[in-house]
Amino acid sequence: MERWQNRVAVVTGASSGIGAEISRKLIASGVIVVGLARRLDRMLELRAEIPEDRRQNFHIKQCDVCEVKSVNDVFDQIIEEFGGVDILINNAGKLSGGQLLTMSLDTAQQVLQTNVMGVVYCTQRAFQSLRSKSPPIEGHVVLINSIVGHYLFNPLPGSQQELNMYPATKHALTAMTELFRQELRDFKTKIKVTSISPGLVDTELVPQQYKTLPMLQAEDVANAIMYALATPPHVQVHELTIKPMGEPF
Repeated sequence: MERWQNRVAVVTGASSGIGAEISRKLIASGVIVVGLARRLDRMLELRAEIPEDRRQNFHIKQCDVCEVKSVNDVFDQIIEEFGGVDILINNAGKLSGGQLLTMSLDTAQQVLQTNVMGVVYCTQRAFQSLRSKSPPIEGHVVLINSIVGHYLFNPLPGSQQELNMYPATKHALTAMTELFRQELRDFKTKIKVTSISPGLVDTELVPQQYKTLPMLQAEDVANAIMYALATPPHVQVHELTIKPMGEPF
């Protein structure tokens, strides 16, 4: 992680779970972190937990990745204040229970906007920032995917399928990871892209009926991100799948 010292990482969905944990680890490694989330109060609590001598490296900004104006406004601020972005962790995600056949279309649209278009909005701005630097420097874009971005498991016996739009959005991230890799290659950049696909993670997103199953912790996923970021310049971790021991899927 030495080459990322004093570089700027943007973490979406930084107010809890994986986003909060990767923010802690990046800051501990000497990276300047800009946390984005809708819940400012939760990010203020996170900042208070960071050791005082590192707290100045955690900057918080309210942002709704569903809204392109919100994303553009905050990235404009980041570029003005910090000179640009070096690492982007696309972590913000949304899962709402219900069946796709009957759920509110507004809710389905919000899941799609958060999980897919939010990644597009933020990745475009990070790319523009990295590309504008002279000479172009290394960068890294991470997409927090899921095992359901590769296959869809059946619901637990006696229950209905509750994932609706979520697997479709994560399958989109699987395709986008390869699309971004090809585009970043063809633009002749040194920007890496990595998809991290965890199984069940003990976060706010997990439906209650799954809470009795083996689960990863947010720290496990953050460790995987740190591994991908720490690889040498000629190594690109394209897809990393992590499952808890004993997962039935």
